[in-house]
Amino acid sequence: MDVEKRDIEEEEEMMMKMVADFLRKEVRDWDNEDKMKAKFKALSGQRCDWEPLYLFWRDLIIKVARHLHIFILRPRHIKHLWFRRGGLSPLCLDRVLVEMYNAGDLLPVAHLLDPPTEGWRLPQILRKAAHVMGLSSSTPLDGLTEECYILAPLLKEKSLEVVKFFSENHWTPSCIITMKKFQEICGGSKEASAILNYLSECRKAKYLVINKNDRIEGVKVCLDPGVVSSITSIDYNVLHLIWTVEKLEQQLDLIDQRYEKSKKSALASLKGRNKSAALRYAKELKLTSQSRDKCTNLLDRVEEVLRVIADAESSNKVSEAIQISTQALKDNQTSIEEVTLCLQDLDENIDSLKQFDKVLGSNLALAEIGDEDLEDEFTKLELEIESQPSQNPIKVGIDDSTGVAEVSAATNSLSNALSNLNLKEGAALESVTEYSVKTTSKNPVSKEANLEPA
Repeated sequence: MDVEKRDIEEEEEMMMKMVADFLRKEVRDWDNEDKMKAKFKALSGQRCDWEPLYLFWRDLIIKVARHLHIFILRPRHIKHLWFRRGGLSPLCLDRVLVEMYNAGDLLPVAHLLDPPTEGWRLPQILRKAAHVMGLSSSTPLDGLTEECYILAPLLKEKSLEVVKFFSENHWTPSCIITMKKFQEICGGSKEASAILNYLSECRKAKYLVINKNDRIEGVKVCLDPGVVSSITSIDYNVLHLIWTVEKLEQQLDLIDQRYEKSKKSALASLKGRNKSAALRYAKELKLTSQSRDKCTNLLDRVEEVLRVIADAESSNKVSEAIQISTQALKDNQTSIEEVTLCLQDLDENIDSLKQFDKVLGSNLALAEIGDEDLEDEFTKLELEIESQPSQNPIKVGIDDSTGVAEVSAATNSLSNALSNLNLKEGAALESVTEYSVKTTSKNPVSKEANLEPA
């Protein structure tokens, strides 16, 4: 008893230190006695007067619980350990906890049913609704008589974390695990009961039990956005197989420990020249090794059966998806050839986009050139074109169409040259100038021809 009491005291001291360090970081003026004095006063007056102080302590309680990774709270710890400063605790904590209880933020652990049944949270929902509508009578300050309470906001967060954990470790729409494994993931039996009840109320999990030679309990958790499916005979068989796997794994651990112990004893007997003892331990080693081989073979067979069941479930989902797709094609009067052509076009477009992104990535200098630089280069090009001597003036009349065609050709050449720019360290603009001059010399256009179409 003294050892247990000492362990509890050490645990509470460690908790106090963790909370104190967190409060110094979270609350700016926590060590300022003058500023925190008003925070430690009792709630009095009208609700509009004390509600800001209530919200401060409610949010701080939730933050501390989240920091400690717990959602089952003891009012005694909150009132006498968490927020104690200079031997004093806030006078308003009793009222804060009562208000949290009335608002539905604190749930009594006694409402956790085993096995969980639907409607267990109905009293909490009704009480919270009545509190919001102002119809509930205030709970007396000594009304929180239970040892532990559940912090509802963190219960929801923890439940989502558990579902996410299963989703990351299973690729099927749902998974079945034993209650022992579920408790390990949730952090304890009370935590597992609270999370299971919450998930059951949200229709994301169902409780399974097999009453045979050994009572086998398990949980079926839905990993899809929808609700958990109904329990089938296959689910019970899978639960029994998973329970068998865990038992065999435990047996293998015991066999390995026994093997190591016998091996050490055999070596010690050999060193002590005790031949008979060494032979006895050698026989134990052989028997232990044979037992391990049998256990391993059985474990492999059971795991193979589980894999076959999982593959069959996946194949069933694929088959359902194919049937839905086929029906959708029929409803929309779409043939397989049309779908194939659409997919080919999509692949080609994706390849083109990848090439375009690659070109953009290799020409980062293009992003550094502004509109003013391009306008200056256009001005230079126009001056160079105008400076060229007019060798073949364009005739008016029938030859006008020919001149316009030549001007259009020159413009197209210039546009192509500009579209093929490789702007890198200023050399690109010079290459465009040279290209445009050569194009103009091949298709001479007079200044008058440039002005006349306008």
